[in-house]
Amino acid sequence: MKIIRAKAEHVNLVAPLFDAYRQFYQQPADIEAAKIYIHDRLTHQESTIFLALLNDQPIGFTQLYPSFCSVEMIKILVLYDLFVDQGSRSKGVGYALLDQARLEADNVGASRIDLQTAQDNVTAQNLYRKFGYLYSCEFQNWNYYLTP
Repeated sequence: MKIIRAKAEHVNLVAPLFDAYRQFYQQPADIEAAKIYIHDRLTHQESTIFLALLNDQPIGFTQLYPSFCSVEMIKILVLYDLFVDQGSRSKGVGYALLDQARLEADNVGASRIDLQTAQDNVTAQNLYRKFGYLYSCEFQNWNYYLTP
């Protein structure tokens, strides 16, 4: 397995995984919209995507967004997406992607990586604990939607 930093030329490799990730979170399949979304993030340099490949076939990805923590006055990364293809799970792919995210955070001078996952996604929660992430219930998450 190798992990690469995705570029615009990798959109067709990332998009099916991204679409499957969204379906995991009960969103309808839409591969064309997934391609556009990933293309836009990469070409506008709005996120960093790492792609796990096995024999040049995509098996997992993670997407990171740069941000800041005003309270601590630090740069952070938000690990918003992490997905491993069903057939490649429990083989260290997720852990390797988390490690790549850690290296990226170090490279860009971030002090922390934040992430969220569904409360019932116990498999992911176990992976995050194993890697060293700490669960925090200090803050509540609130969302305000501008469009229905």
